[in-house]
Amino acid sequence: MSTVSITAFEVPARTRVSGTARTAAPATRLRLTRRGRRVLAAMAATPIAIALGLAIVSGGSALASREDGAPAGTFDTVTVLPGESLWAIAEEVAPNSDPRDVVDAIISLNQLSSSAVMAGERLSIPAEYSSAG
Repeated sequence: MSTVSITAFEVPARTRVSGTARTAAPATRLRLTRRGRRVLAAMAATPIAIALGLAIVSGGSALASREDGAPAGTFDTVTVLPGESLWAIAEEVAPNSDPRDVVDAIISLNQLSSSAVMAGERLSIPAEYSSAG
């Protein structure tokens, strides 16, 4: 059986190199160059820019709905029946108006992404058309 022993090795603070005394190098501080500061600033600004971009994109639709939509309480609601389309609803609630204008107003008021509706969905009808039907 053999044994292994490990001893700690210390580096002296002063070493002799070819007859002259040399001290160990002092610890250096981190210094940022101009390029390093720019990179650091860009890394810090990127999440902020992304958050602002998302806020603008999602906030834009909310602002448009306040401008284009009707005030609360100025509309009636209808429930979409099976097989019914926005065109049929527009003809039903405003028979004397152009269905294209009525469909557009319903889409704008309800903030629909398309003219497709599902049975059971409740839609708000603008007051200008709900009194006609």
